[in-house]
Amino acid sequence: MYRSLLTVVTATALIASSAQAQTLVATSNVIVRAVDRTLDFTSDTTTSIRDSKVVLAARDDAASFVASQGTIRGAQLEAALKTIRSQVSDAQNASDQALAEAILAR
Repeated sequence: MYRSLLTVVTATALIASSAQAQTLVATSNVIVRAVDRTLDFTSDTTTSIRDSKVVLAARDDAASFVASQGTIRGAQLEAALKTIRSQVSDAQNASDQALAEAILAR
């Protein structure tokens, strides 16, 4: 009986953790796609945020940031994040990770 109960509890825990992981991945994908669409937003001057020199210059920093899971934060990435957040209201609540991934998704 104890072994059956342990098996059921273990199986339930595995299923729950798998569901949580899938939910996290799905949420991440939604945020990245939303930010990606936002970066394609055209400003009043008809230039895309994505084509901004500041954002383009931050691609290497964004790659380092994503690869290091946020440990490496370059000055160009910081400038790009500030620019994006100041020009795109939807990006103000996005995480740095999501914005860095969107910069790389070009």
